[in-house]
Amino acid sequence: MALLSDAVVVVSGAGRGIGRGEAIELARIGARVVVNDVDAEAASTVVAEISAIGGIATAHVGDCSEVDAATSLVNQAIHVFGALDAVVNNAGIVRDRTLAKMTAEEWDAVIAVHLRGHYALTHAACAYWKEQGGPGRIVCTSSTSGLLGNFGQSNYGAAKAGIAAFSTIVAQEMARYGVTCNAIAPAARTRMTEGAYGDIAADSGEFDFWHPDNVAPMVAFLCSSASAHISGKVFGVQGDAVEIYRPWTSAAVIENGKRRWDVDQLADRVMELFEESGIASGPENAMARLRFSMTDRTPPPPPPPPPRS
Repeated sequence: MALLSDAVVVVSGAGRGIGRGEAIELARIGARVVVNDVDAEAASTVVAEISAIGGIATAHVGDCSEVDAATSLVNQAIHVFGALDAVVNNAGIVRDRTLAKMTAEEWDAVIAVHLRGHYALTHAACAYWKEQGGPGRIVCTSSTSGLLGNFGQSNYGAAKAGIAAFSTIVAQEMARYGVTCNAIAPAARTRMTEGAYGDIAADSGEFDFWHPDNVAPMVAFLCSSASAHISGKVFGVQGDAVEIYRPWTSAAVIENGKRRWDVDQLADRVMELFEESGIASGPENAMARLRFSMTDRTPPPPPPPPPRS
């Protein structure tokens, strides 16, 4: 029997990219899938692709950052397939710009689609599971831009960091109902990342580490009963690699003998925190420490020696 045989899963933003791969993989292993996208043609195309491989799917058109649309997505799953077993929050956009140049509209749009979209769809699903009883599975989509920080993405990074925190809190709140909630921080070459990482490669027949479909198996696993013992965690997913991220944790401490700090004392002693922890005191490019990156980080070769005179 397939891992997700007859399970009902909704996937937001599933018309293209990572979401498309997730929807197809879920259907391939037995799930009945509701394919959501703001683009009706894209959603219908994915439904047709699923039908072509013998899967079962239905299209839903709407912006899941809108509460009514998110609620209708959950209701469509229940009406068409009679249940809801898992939710994949995938929909996203980017509006990259440094903060000093970013407009309020660019900030609001990204926060709405990512963070409010996660709230709206997860809220509707949790209301169903609280009333009907679990189990249920929620997969959220964070990003290394939020976990580590990425230049020019204060809106996107803030939303994605919020999603990581959101997922751990939902995991705690919904545990009593048999509902798990985990997040992924995927990396893949999609329409959203083409500008930064080059064109989407043509199919060469070889393993393409950055292909968006590589994210889907881990998402399908997190939607299944095989992951019922895992909740509140954040996984990096790319290529053939799955990582687990450690939550924020205290790395060093200074204390003042049960007395309130004086500002001058802090000026003298705060550097102890950096010395003990090994953390740099200035701005850091944490993305440079990624295990896997689409950016070529190979140092350039040394210059040739000057010619002898």
